[in-house]
Amino acid sequence: MGRIWKVGDNINTDLIIPGRYNVTTDHAQLAKYCLYEAYPEFSQGVQPGDILLGGHNFGCGSSREHAPTSILANQVKVVIARSFARIFYRNAVNIGLPVLVCEEAVLNSEDGQQLDVNLTTGQITNLTTGQTFQSEPLDPFVARIVAAGGIINYIQANDGQLVY
Repeated sequence: MGRIWKVGDNINTDLIIPGRYNVTTDHAQLAKYCLYEAYPEFSQGVQPGDILLGGHNFGCGSSREHAPTSILANQVKVVIARSFARIFYRNAVNIGLPVLVCEEAVLNSEDGQQLDVNLTTGQITNLTTGQTFQSEPLDPFVARIVAAGGIINYIQANDGQLVY
């Protein structure tokens, strides 16, 4: 269960982590400037387990992993969007940040409301309104990568093999 932080369409990687703050791999620094220009109060108020909702084309722009890393560094439970830029989606999986597509949940939920998300089943419940939505659950292989904390940890745990 977590509080919703909702952003709009076409939130690009420069809005997620502005280029001038994208000069480090220090997760604490990246977390501090996550959504700094698009949603200035985000990094100051986000709590572990909160949920980020995005519109269409979330994560468009450059292919840098810093963008999903800055979100994960804020201990966001999951990003749910109407659609994702493909490279952001793959980078999120690679670092262990769960991402779900569910247009209905985004359209019918508001900033500050509470969501409960089951990554295994894809069920999303807005605890504020009582509405339930269904996304595609994480693919079992993707779920194992996320559970391991990212692709590198997954490969290391499987003796250097990608075990589907």
